[in-house]
Amino acid sequence: MGIESTYEIHQNAYIKLILHASKHKTSAVNGVLLGRISGDSAVVEIVESVPLFHSQIGVLPPLEIALIMDANPVLFGQIEEYYCDKGLSIVGYFHANERFDDSELGSVAKNIADHIYKYFPQAAALLLDNKKFETLSKEGKDRSPVMQLYTKDASRSWKLVGSDGSSRLKIKQPSANVILLDYISSGKWKDIIDFDDHLDDISRDWVNTELFN
Repeated sequence: MGIESTYEIHQNAYIKLILHASKHKTSAVNGVLLGRISGDSAVVEIVESVPLFHSQIGVLPPLEIALIMDANPVLFGQIEEYYCDKGLSIVGYFHANERFDDSELGSVAKNIADHIYKYFPQAAALLLDNKKFETLSKEGKDRSPVMQLYTKDASRSWKLVGSDGSSRLKIKQPSANVILLDYISSGKWKDIIDFDDHLDDISRDWVNTELFN
C-alpha cells in the first residue's frame, strides 16, 4: 500500500471557503482547492481556494454535473489558467451541505470530486462540519479545521478519514480559527464573491483579490 497523503491548507484558502458558506447559510455551496505537492510527495499543500456556486447545487443531475465539469471552459479552464502562473493546480473540492444536520458527502459532491480525482489522484474532498463550526463559534477554542476530510480508499470510494479527518488535515497557520471568527463577527462574509456572482456580473472579482486587504 502506498503512503497516505496528508493535507495542509493555508489560512486564506480555509477562511474563504467558510466565509462563502456563512454568506449562504440556507444553501449548499461548493468550491475548488488549488495547491501543489510539497516535500516528499506525501503532503498536498492547499494554497488557494475558489468559491464556485451557491444555487441549486444539491439538485443537479449527474449529466448536468458532467457537462459543467467537462464542457464549460469558463469554469475550470479560467480557474486553472489564472493559477497555473502561480504554480498551482486543482487538488480538491469543498462542499457545504444545505441542511445543518446533514453530515454526509452526498452524490453531487462525490461526482464533482470524482472529476478532479481523474486528473489528480491525491485529491481531497472537504466537507464543512456544521456542528464543529457551531461549537467553534460559541467557544472559540479549537484550532483544528472545521472540515471533514474525505479521500479515495482502495475501492476508489470516497471515505471519511478517521472520525473527523483532523489527523491528516491541518491548517498551516495555527491562529486561523481566531481570525475566522473575527471576520465572521465583523461581517466579512458579506464581501465574498463566488463564480455564481461573477457569471451574473463579470465585473465582480471571483478571485476575491481584495478580500484580505
